[in-house]
Amino acid sequence: MDWVLARIDLDGQLKDFVAVEVQSIDTTGNYQEERRAHLAEQHFAGSSTAGFNWENVNKRILPQIIYKGHALRREPACKGGLFFVCPHPVYNKIRERLGGNLMEYQLQPGSLSLMWYDIGPEVPPGHIRELELKGSFTTTVDQVALAFTAPTNLPDSRAYENAIRSAL
Repeated sequence: MDWVLARIDLDGQLKDFVAVEVQSIDTTGNYQEERRAHLAEQHFAGSSTAGFNWENVNKRILPQIIYKGHALRREPACKGGLFFVCPHPVYNKIRERLGGNLMEYQLQPGSLSLMWYDIGPEVPPGHIRELELKGSFTTTVDQVALAFTAPTNLPDSRAYENAIRSAL
């Protein structure tokens, strides 16, 4: 986990805790030529191969939060589940991959609370831009796992076949 928020009593004993996973998005491709041109104060005339690695949401982020959510469910003191904090575009990709059928739940063992943020308005140089909470949604790890392994937002039947035939 990236963070564990623990509540302790006046005697210093653990009362309960929640876990927090913070995720941004990684990139794919290469931007070295653009960097070299920028550092040399030259115009870059090529095209970038760099971009956001959205497939990472499906291959790594979702399995990771499902696994961690199940592991935390086995912890009696983890009464509020797992909190997953991410940028708004990452949340949008997660919801796109999982479809629109997740049911909302209250905080409980085994819950997964998604919280998404965006960068606030521009500020003068030397100042720090704020993060703005754009939304939150609590469901369960089971809801996410089911939506991940049995998606309802699949492409039309024969979509791959038709794409291959049109390429031929």
